[in-house]
Amino acid sequence: MVKSSKGLRAQTRHIFSKKPRDRGLSPITRSLQVFEKGEKASIKIDPSIHKGQPHKRYYGLTGTVMGMQGKAILVKIRDGNAHKTLIVAPEHLRKQAL
Repeated sequence: MVKSSKGLRAQTRHIFSKKPRDRGLSPITRSLQVFEKGEKASIKIDPSIHKGQPHKRYYGLTGTVMGMQGKAILVKIRDGNAHKTLIVAPEHLRKQAL
């Protein structure tokens, strides 16, 4: 038997695939999004942009914006009982509607 891959993008065939009409690069406005401190943001990884991706385990979670780190955004999420801070590029975040 062949050993299965254990990389960061392993076993993401469906979660990191786009629909046929959405293929290609995403709109530039996604990378120009501005998030304010304390705002809610949900993590939706854009597979066409590899830089600044959080781990696949955090896909679909919603967190609070804690601030900026360069061009990236610090997002505080809850993973079980632990609070974690993720460093995520703005292309992989969506504003949460209240």
